[in-house]
Amino acid sequence: MATFNDEERFAQVCGCLSNSLYRRVAPLASKLSKKAMEIRLRINRPLAVVCPDITYYVTKQGGISSTPAIDSLLIVSRADISDTFNNICNHSVYARQNEIINGFVTLNGGHRAGICGTAVMSGGNISNIRDLSSINIRIAREYKGCSAELVKRLGKTSGGLLVCGVPCSGKTTVIRDYARYLSIEQFKNVAVIDERGEIAGMAGGTFQNDIGLCDVYDGYKKYDGMMQAIRSMAPDYIVCDEIGSDSDIKAISHCVNSGVNIIATVHSANEKELMSKVNLVRILQTRAFSKIVFLSNKNSVGEISKIVEVGELIGH
Repeated sequence: MATFNDEERFAQVCGCLSNSLYRRVAPLASKLSKKAMEIRLRINRPLAVVCPDITYYVTKQGGISSTPAIDSLLIVSRADISDTFNNICNHSVYARQNEIINGFVTLNGGHRAGICGTAVMSGGNISNIRDLSSINIRIAREYKGCSAELVKRLGKTSGGLLVCGVPCSGKTTVIRDYARYLSIEQFKNVAVIDERGEIAGMAGGTFQNDIGLCDVYDGYKKYDGMMQAIRSMAPDYIVCDEIGSDSDIKAISHCVNSGVNIIATVHSANEKELMSKVNLVRILQTRAFSKIVFLSNKNSVGEISKIVEVGELIGH
């Protein structure tokens, strides 16, 4: 297993940029690597480095500015977008087609590049994305021990857990650390269904993140991974990211019937938003989760704003 510090993770992401952007951004690692969350490229617009409390723009001279004054800033060209996209895909766009049509590509180390452009439709479905105009590279981080507050407030582990929060609030980071805790400290068999490669960060058969003694199903659809885990690995817990589809309901129901606990995440800031999503209400009704955790914000990974009993939301 390889693990990386903040500067190394920042360097991994910078390595995907076009040469002209890389020469300006990579030297900023000492200033930005500890707090940078995203690097955003928009065609004919300034390159932006998004931090929890501020967005910086890279200048033509290789400095940073918090003010988007176009004249002094490094502007992203169409060639920059094209070269960066090819680097993200390891110069094999065809091999990443399934990810591309879903709007993102997962990079080595668990980083994720969201892409934006013109949809190519076939039979009513998106078959490709052309004329890319924006790329957002989200920098994956690992904060060992960030689930400590969660462990303390939950007490003895019992039942499934749904972790909720806004984008970039640290949901994936928390469940990774919690999965590691369950596998090492609680001696549980934990199967991680890493559909997008963001939890374990598998690259070339090696985990880029420390996931303890978990069994990892890398690149599996959640339903397929859950079914295989139940059949072959006898898990006490199954951990996955971002649930909510019809197939997730079916898979989670099967886990409940098999006596397997689920730990999962969902984008939701509060109870009202959560209960407005029909499929998530259906998932809660499976009784797969006993508690729901709401994370506070983007600034403190693992900080909890509220823990709710599922029975309080859907009735006992």
